[in-house]
Amino acid sequence: MKRTLTREAFSREAMGYLDHLYRVAIHLAKEPHEADDLVQETYARALGSYQQFAPGSNLKAWLTRILYNFFFDNYHQKRRWVSVDDGFAAKNESDHWEKVLADNPGPESHLLRKELSAIISDALRTIPEEFRLPITLVDMGDFSYAEAAEILSCPVGTVRSRLSRGRRMLNNRLKAYVDRREEGRAKT
Repeated sequence: MKRTLTREAFSREAMGYLDHLYRVAIHLAKEPHEADDLVQETYARALGSYQQFAPGSNLKAWLTRILYNFFFDNYHQKRRWVSVDDGFAAKNESDHWEKVLADNPGPESHLLRKELSAIISDALRTIPEEFRLPITLVDMGDFSYAEAAEILSCPVGTVRSRLSRGRRMLNNRLKAYVDRREEGRAKT
């Protein structure tokens, strides 16, 4: 016999993932108002089919899959780009940036973080979608490889491969920027 949650219990539990879904949505949709719409539609769809959720399984992955499917059913046709919100930075920031930000604790640090976020966002936009999405899910959304594979409907090995290639692409684009900064700093 399949155990189900009441609609109210499901709703309460699902609300705990609101911030997470918004972070993923902003990466996918780029615009805050579109991210809001994605999250709202995700919750509406999840509540409409809450009986299909198996209690004890991963609700976070289930909700993210709904969001992902809705995004690609509706927004992908518009060829939207994945974006990085100003509040998020890649996990593998260079040591150079960590030192610069630590040495500048005031407003300069805030501006440098904002600049770095914009640079990462721009670099991420240049990466093909098949490599961008695993980065968004694993590195920014804190999903495991298995969860990302479930969300993307592909094998774990494919997620690992795409993530590795995507990280290399991102690293190459960011390395060019850091090299230019270092070159400019050496001239002054």
